[in-house]
Amino acid sequence: MLQKTAEIGHSSHVAILEAQSELLDTLTALRERVAAARFPLALPGAERARRSRAELLAQLDGYLIPRVREPDAPLLAVIGGSTGAGKSTLINSLVGRRVSEAGVLRPTTRTPVLVCHPDDHHWFAGPRVLPQLDRMWMPRQDDDELAPATPPHESPGGQPTLVIETSRSVPCGIALLDAPDIDSLIAHNRDLAADLICSADIWVLVTTAARYADAMPWNLLRSARDRQVTLVTVLDRVPHQVAGEVSHHYETLLDRAGLGDVPCFTVPELPESVRGGTGVLPSTAVAGLRKWFSQHAQDPAVRAVAASRTAIGALGELRGRVTALANAAAAQTAAASRLDQQLRTAFDGAGRRVRDTLADGGLLTGQARTQWLAFPDDSSSDELLDAFTDGMTSVLAEAVMAADEETTDNWLTQPGAPTPDSDDLEGARERAGILVRRLRRCLEELAEEEVRIALDAGPTRSGDVGGEDRPSPPGDGGETSALLLAGLLGARDAAPATEALSALLGSSASGRLRKKAEGMIADFVQRVINTERDRRGAPLHRLEVSVDHQVQLIAALSVLKRHTPA
Repeated sequence: MLQKTAEIGHSSHVAILEAQSELLDTLTALRERVAAARFPLALPGAERARRSRAELLAQLDGYLIPRVREPDAPLLAVIGGSTGAGKSTLINSLVGRRVSEAGVLRPTTRTPVLVCHPDDHHWFAGPRVLPQLDRMWMPRQDDDELAPATPPHESPGGQPTLVIETSRSVPCGIALLDAPDIDSLIAHNRDLAADLICSADIWVLVTTAARYADAMPWNLLRSARDRQVTLVTVLDRVPHQVAGEVSHHYETLLDRAGLGDVPCFTVPELPESVRGGTGVLPSTAVAGLRKWFSQHAQDPAVRAVAASRTAIGALGELRGRVTALANAAAAQTAAASRLDQQLRTAFDGAGRRVRDTLADGGLLTGQARTQWLAFPDDSSSDELLDAFTDGMTSVLAEAVMAADEETTDNWLTQPGAPTPDSDDLEGARERAGILVRRLRRCLEELAEEEVRIALDAGPTRSGDVGGEDRPSPPGDGGETSALLLAGLLGARDAAPATEALSALLGSSASGRLRKKAEGMIADFVQRVINTERDRRGAPLHRLEVSVDHQVQLIAALSVLKRHTPA
């Protein structure tokens, strides 16, 4: 575990690794929980949670996990700042040649450029840090015979690319990274710059004499202070006539902000003629900063302090950020639960209305009543069954559409509710009709089976033990099906249908058939309601909002607290 062994009263503190494997396991598990978290509902704060999740993953993958796994790896110093601050010129001057494009076109740095000593190139060639970026090695330079000679190439997958340069001007033990502008007009550049800064051991904030009082650099400085990051600031492009006055004012502002101990270097504004036409400043202009980098790269104790300070700050900050993610996940779960409950309430009500209608004989109206009154003399069994089929289709479709509309109205009052699929309401009657016709076939088959059983059994003689008097049943199951449905769906008005069914099949067979049919109809109605409920709820359910995300984040946070400093 990274800890501060000395801080107050000392000029530096040293980090030691205790229980390194336990901390690494904790961070790896935390990373999995953060990656699994989802915030799909458009609730207030959801977009902030998504961005925080992305930043946490970038920090865990690109900085914390690699740093804990390999504490002796070179430091990564990210040079960041506002548009036009001179970051590329600064890094070119530190290296002594142009490695990052500098110029008047803004934004100049679209692709981040990392420069390291040739002996350190293996640390950055693979995905140990900044795994979200593909690698591009520049051609070997004359002074870097150990640098890879692979020519530049584009990322085949179109992923963001990290250009890697090597130079012996950069001391072993540290790498310099020129990041895109933190205030770039291009959103991708801004996001990438933020991710790169979160992956740094050292933040190098570059501002200018003209813009050092702007909000952007101070926001970065305060963020670095709050995160306890190892920080350096560079006041660039300072006219030499007012260099002392501007530098003093800037240092005063730093002191007022609680950043008086932050190393501050001043780089003068020099004309192109002094730069020799290369865009590279004389070595004397950046000598102080170069010396600071060399000291942090070559002195193991100083390098450990720089790495541990940032790592400890990042570990401490994880608690608040993971707690915020867990709270956002809880808000998602609560919202999804409310939406799902409204959905179920609406469709449960639809199911009750359908069952009540069937129990009260609500289908024996209109055309169905006309066909029933004319049956069997002036209406066939098919006509009566068609009428019942149409009636049940209407009852189901109307109930489902009412539940659908009730759900939509309720969801409109809830923030973050997903929109329904476009063709949901239009297809309700057609879907119900298909299912009701399927039910009809099943009931007809059930009735025909009872007819066959009765025919096989033959008539029972009066007086037989356990027997009953009844005529031989007819061979056509259509009449039986029509009487069955009329008796089940017509309530008191269709009592004659029940009596006729008993006369055809006998009371035992008739009772058995009615019981089976009642169960079949009840199951059918519930399946239709459940199917339509699931269809209407699909836009919500496919988001897979789960309480597990919140629970797992809290569990990972609890473990993290046991393995990190307070």
